[in-house]
Amino acid sequence: MTVPSASSSSPGAVAEHARVQRSGVLLANLGTPDEPTAPAIRRYLREFLSDRRVVEIPRALWWLILYGFILPFRPRRLAHAYQSVWTAEGSPLLAISRAQQAGLQARLGGGGHDEVPVALGMRYGNPSIASAIDDLVRRGARRIVVLPLYPQYSATTTASVFDAVLARVQPMRWWPELRFVNGYHDRADYIAALADSVRAHWQRHGRGEHLLISFHSIPLNYLEAGDPYYCFCQKTARLLAEALDLAPDVWSLSFQSRLGKAKWLSPYTDVTVERLGRSGVRTLDTICPGFSADCLETLEEVALRYGEAFRAAGGGELRYVAALNAGERHLDLLAALARDHLAGWAPAAAPDAHAASDARVALLRRGF
Repeated sequence: MTVPSASSSSPGAVAEHARVQRSGVLLANLGTPDEPTAPAIRRYLREFLSDRRVVEIPRALWWLILYGFILPFRPRRLAHAYQSVWTAEGSPLLAISRAQQAGLQARLGGGGHDEVPVALGMRYGNPSIASAIDDLVRRGARRIVVLPLYPQYSATTTASVFDAVLARVQPMRWWPELRFVNGYHDRADYIAALADSVRAHWQRHGRGEHLLISFHSIPLNYLEAGDPYYCFCQKTARLLAEALDLAPDVWSLSFQSRLGKAKWLSPYTDVTVERLGRSGVRTLDTICPGFSADCLETLEEVALRYGEAFRAAGGGELRYVAALNAGERHLDLLAALARDHLAGWAPAAAPDAHAASDARVALLRRGF
């Protein structure tokens, strides 16, 4: 029987036993099309809308809707929207997420034996969560904190990330240890960072008459089935209003980005914006705390489309408060969150010079 060479699969796996053993962090976000074109958007939507966590309609009915009505037409309509926010660096979500990865990496060690490697993975599109896990394992991570960039937990977002992580590690012979961050909707440093971003906005532009706090919506029956997202959004909004010392009549909470005719979490942002415009509000400040990075839903839907709707309804100016993005307070928050979940894990272990040799001897004794 032939003994495997150093480049074959078994000794390659054996070599992993002798490497530095580190803890790592996987940053995860929703994702984005590769390009602002109909074919790229169609690929992205196919993956996104095929997720059973996102759409819980019976599959046979949903495939008819998805392939018969959504994918043939919606990508072409969305192409213009994506083009309106696309930058020289590409998708704003991806560019900001890469800056967040780099900022967190700098805070957790930029190199050397004690480095905590940070990888970026998107639930849909590229770079994938699978490729991010592979990158961490190649860099010696045997303990991984999974940090979805969703402050308010929902099965449609956070749990879907966890599904993708488990799908990647399931076939592995040697699993890394995993810790999952469910959310951080009421962390004091998260609320403080949001409040600081609003104050900075007011300092630059003056204080608006009303603050609208808008979250991405989900179908109402998901809440009725036990998803805690609605309650977490309510708490985030309340804590932010308290941090800003806002009276009840100068702020509102709403939910955006609903799709179809079913009931979603309400009040709806588009309806609220028009109501505030008709009521005579001249300056409407709007923040979207559920988005850790600016994207199509904040830059095009809120800042542009809802801004136009506000003016058309008789209002003045809708002024969007940017997401926390790669700001220093946000990166400090993410680093603190990562450290909290890394706590208790041993520091990086030095390579075991004997591990690979001992394993090769065992293989030889078995006749491989």
